[in-house]
Amino acid sequence: MSRHILSEAKIHPSIRATISNNHKEFVKEVISVVESQPIVVIGMGLNPVCKTACKLLDEQGLSYEYLEFGSYFKEWRKRNALKMWSGWKTFPMIFINGMLIGGADDLTNLIQTQTLEPLMS
Repeated sequence: MSRHILSEAKIHPSIRATISNNHKEFVKEVISVVESQPIVVIGMGLNPVCKTACKLLDEQGLSYEYLEFGSYFKEWRKRNALKMWSGWKTFPMIFINGMLIGGADDLTNLIQTQTLEPLMS
C-alpha cells in the first residue's frame, strides 16, 4: 500500500516554495521531538480524545512527551501543516520510536492485542 502524495512534477514551479515552506520551521521542530523521544503524543486543547490517549499511556506506566497546539479555533494552520506532513487527519497523533501509530483508538488496539510492547524496543 502506498500513500498518495501529489508529485512535485504536478505542482507548478511558481508555487512549490509556498507549499514547501508552509510552517516549515514549526514542522521541523515537531519532527525533531518525534525523532528524539520514544513516545510523543501531539494533541490540541479541548479535545477529549487527546486526554484519553494520555490516560491510556499513563495506565501503561509509559512516559511520553505531550505537545499541544491550540484548540479548535486557534493554531489550526499549524495543525493542518502537521496533518499534511504526517498524512494523519485527526488528533491526537501518537508516535512510538518515530513511527506514527495513529490515534487513541489505534493505541487502544495495540494495548488490547498486546502489540504495543514490541514497538517499544
